Amino acid sequence: MHERIAVPSVETRSSWIIATVVLVILALSFGAPWITIVALKVIAAESDGLRAVPALATSLGWLGFGSGGIAMGYVAERIGVRSTVITGALMICIGLALSTGGETWQLYVGQGLFVGFFGIGAMNAPFYVYVSRWFDRRRGSALALISSGSYVAGAIWPPIFERAVAYAGWRQTMLYYGLFEVAVVVPLAAIFLRPPPKLPPFGALGAMSATNTVMGWPPNLVFALLGAAGILCCVPMAMPQAHLPAFCSDLGILASHGAAMLSVLLGTAFLSRQFWGWVADRVGGLETVLTGSACQMVAMTAFMFTQDEVGLFTVSAAFGLGFAGIIPAYVLAIRELYPASQAYWRIPTFLLCSGGGMALGGWLAGVLYDHFGTYAPAFAAGVGANAINRAIVGTLVFRHRSRSPRFA
Repeated sequence: MHERIAVPSVETRSSWIIATVVLVILALSFGAPWITIVALKVIAAESDGLRAVPALATSLGWLGFGSGGIAMGYVAERIGVRSTVITGALMICIGLALSTGGETWQLYVGQGLFVGFFGIGAMNAPFYVYVSRWFDRRRGSALALISSGSYVAGAIWPPIFERAVAYAGWRQTMLYYGLFEVAVVVPLAAIFLRPPPKLPPFGALGAMSATNTVMGWPPNLVFALLGAAGILCCVPMAMPQAHLPAFCSDLGILASHGAAMLSVLLGTAFLSRQFWGWVADRVGGLETVLTGSACQMVAMTAFMFTQDEVGLFTVSAAFGLGFAGIIPAYVLAIRELYPASQAYWRIPTFLLCSGGGMALGGWLAGVLYDHFGTYAPAFAAGVGANAINRAIVGTLVFRHRSRSPRFA
């Protein structure tokens, strides 16, 4: 059983209300990038047929909200998360409008700078820090819930966007969705987001010792290894999410079925993420990451050898079940290993690494497809990155076990 220091709990009914509102806001905000993913082939047709163009726009969005999370996490620490979230909602709307301009640079700037850096970047990482301060006993479950926002978005919006793009075009879809997102997110943030309660200064495991080490190693060395592992696990994580509809279309599967397959993947990810949060509360963040990474690697390998529609629906569901708990488990591990006072910069910095891995994975799959005319090399590269990730996380788990009194 995962041991925790006995301290008075800060969790109340309000904690779960806050977490639920955050989930809704993230589900709406993360809907914006899915328009580009669903319309990938349509946008590529306007860019000399190159899928690397919309794939890069999506990747810039990942990089944007990853790097923006660091800057906006610093801002949120000083002016409050409510203000950054309202600003972020407005920036997403502006970014979607700019993306419809018709020029490649407008798509890149709209998705990377406005939707990513100033938009989702003002919400995602600050929310991880914010919600983690409302919980101490069931922090893993709470983080799993709010981190499911992107999967709720992926489960709900792709089929809707597929119909909207087919009916009105991708530009009109972006414009109307931007207005809808602002109309819902701004009131929710204004009404519900208030300052969190005070927490003890150290993580649940008290891992920072008097000699300022983590598991006997320099704290920033362990953090660098976590960041590298986050990049490598997110490279394969991004590939099916960014290219599944296009991959299905290449195999002759209807576009609507490809969008539904993406919804299945992300819907199962949402459901299983709650299970992984329950697991993380009991065995700890690092152990959960290692298990989830193994499941993701198996499912990613299956994508390389599956070509029929029924098989791909099955593999998509398995992929969603496997990878869902990895990122919140990393965040939980950081909160367990480092003082709470460092959360405002360590968590956004890690999410930049994971977002960078998502960006790299989505872009790399597009480039490899343009070069080889098939997604098989991209899936193989994802499996290789996953294997290196497991080696790094396995080393950290072994180190943690060897330093824990339970294994002495």
